[in-house]
Amino acid sequence: MSKILLLLTGTGAKRNLTGKLSMAVHGCAALVALSVIYTTTIIYIDLYVMMVVFLSAMLALLFINVSAGPGGRQDRPSLLDWCFVVASIIVGAYFFVESQRIAERITLFDPLETPDLLAASALLVLTIEATRRTVGFGLTSVVLVFVAYNLWGHSLPGAFGFREVSYNHFLDIMMFTSDGLFGVPLRVAATYAFLFVMFGTFLSKAGGAEFFYNLSSAIAGSKPGGPAKIAVISSGLYGTMSGSPTSDVVTTGSVTIPIMQRLGYSKPLSGSVEVAASTGGSLLPPVMGSAAFIMAEYTGIEYRDIVIAGIVPALLYFLCVYVQVHLRSQKLGLKGLPKDETPSLQETLKNGGLFILPLVALSVALVMGYSPTYVAVIATVSVLVVSAVRPSTRMSLKAIWDALAVTTLRMVSVVAACAAAGLVIGGISMTGLGGKFAELVFMLAGDSTVIALVISAMLAIILGMGMPTPSAFILAAVLVGPTLLSMDLSVLQANMFILYFAVLSAMTPPVAVAAFAASAIADAKPLEIATGAVRLAITAFIVPFAFVHGEGLLLVGSWIDIAVSCISAVVGVLLLSVAVEGFWRQRLTKPFARVGFGVAGLLFIMPSWWAVVVALVCLTLAIAATPHLRLHRSKMQA
Repeated sequence: MSKILLLLTGTGAKRNLTGKLSMAVHGCAALVALSVIYTTTIIYIDLYVMMVVFLSAMLALLFINVSAGPGGRQDRPSLLDWCFVVASIIVGAYFFVESQRIAERITLFDPLETPDLLAASALLVLTIEATRRTVGFGLTSVVLVFVAYNLWGHSLPGAFGFREVSYNHFLDIMMFTSDGLFGVPLRVAATYAFLFVMFGTFLSKAGGAEFFYNLSSAIAGSKPGGPAKIAVISSGLYGTMSGSPTSDVVTTGSVTIPIMQRLGYSKPLSGSVEVAASTGGSLLPPVMGSAAFIMAEYTGIEYRDIVIAGIVPALLYFLCVYVQVHLRSQKLGLKGLPKDETPSLQETLKNGGLFILPLVALSVALVMGYSPTYVAVIATVSVLVVSAVRPSTRMSLKAIWDALAVTTLRMVSVVAACAAAGLVIGGISMTGLGGKFAELVFMLAGDSTVIALVISAMLAIILGMGMPTPSAFILAAVLVGPTLLSMDLSVLQANMFILYFAVLSAMTPPVAVAAFAASAIADAKPLEIATGAVRLAITAFIVPFAFVHGEGLLLVGSWIDIAVSCISAVVGVLLLSVAVEGFWRQRLTKPFARVGFGVAGLLFIMPSWWAVVVALVCLTLAIAATPHLRLHRSKMQA
């Protein structure tokens, strides 16, 4: 019984394929990547057809590469897996062959034929099983609940009831239109997100990841808390390209966590630093964990504007983590790496400085107004050009082929999650649940905007638990978005607010998938790691309320408002970090002082003239209550 329960609720394990099967899978994966490049940049193809073929291929690769459960076969697929593979290909072929008829039929007017119903039902089952294997029971259960709600929710009394939806009606919307499975999440996964993950993969394979790690080490490695600061910088840079806090933890954490522990960091602390930094990578422009593309597609806001709006909040996030790491290291007496273990900045830039150019090319392409598709392609081509300059970094045809294959295989779990998210979004649209949800929030919050925002933030975190960033964002946006928009927030403010809390779900207890990934490396309890990560990234839970209060932090408004908001927020983050760590030059022994710094920090982050006055009073009282700071100030004046 326990084995059956584990199979139903657990995720599958990534297989270690060898021999001819491995070569065949890698070849197919590389061809999928080439087809994405071809259909998004060279030739026009009907979007529905493209997504059908893409999803079919990705599902087939998923069932070959991911076992049915944690105890499944690791060397080759089982008979059941091969059945799923064949079913994925047959279903994809059917939709491809019938695509012209499907395009010409009138939804809900022309009846579905028996083969349509069989193919659509099979695709629904395949998608749910793929989601369970890759993402786990969290998102799978959400999908199942929404499917059940769509089919039987008409029986519910009151506001949550709706007109009856038949099974044929359900499949017609979900599988034969762009409002369900083949909606925004899958469309983004098959285009922008795929190409940006390709850029990150090529950059990493060419040596860019090693360069950014060495650059972080050269800048901060020998300073107090050096290894932790390396983790903050390198994980942030890598995380913005990887798009997944969990994969970022596994990739960079396998290097940084052991180094931190070797130099005296506790096991939970080393894991917490890595999780906080890796989670922040999904908020750092330009890629922002691929969620920026979905936001652009879903809201109609220019991708470039989203990236610009995300700059200051992301920098505040990393400033908070970096300062807290610095203060904690000083408080605990943790040293940096020995000088002989850190590369010199000059040597690092000499050996790999050219890898900065692809990021420059990406930024320039963004500013010039190129579409996200061409921005990703330009950045990837620039990686190939830059890597060809030095023989040690030059990518051979085999390395390029491998990078294409790795890109596809990395996207497998994201595609499954995005397809599942499409099912949920279609269900919400079909039943009008988004508007009903907004009514429920306002009923609970009354006239309090703050309570409504807190409830919305909690819902975004809950909906995002255990999910990749793109699907976490879009689910929260569809359910919580109407609530925020009805509070007179701009579309940008509302969706940035949702994005932040959807991303933070990766490290927020009790699920905290990134913390579970770090626990295996750090040999510490996931809950301790998650709690420590939340403490290090405390600013991230406050800044969204600040840019809801005023758009200056999103770089919207007059230059004076933007400057005041940014400078005030920096001061607030520094003071809040001091309050959380209880340290500034020496330990803050009096609770009143920490409270004073904390209140001042909060008020500076969400500024108004009265808030600044109160913040200055709190700061003055906090310094006056701290003898060593008062003594230092008097010496400075003398």
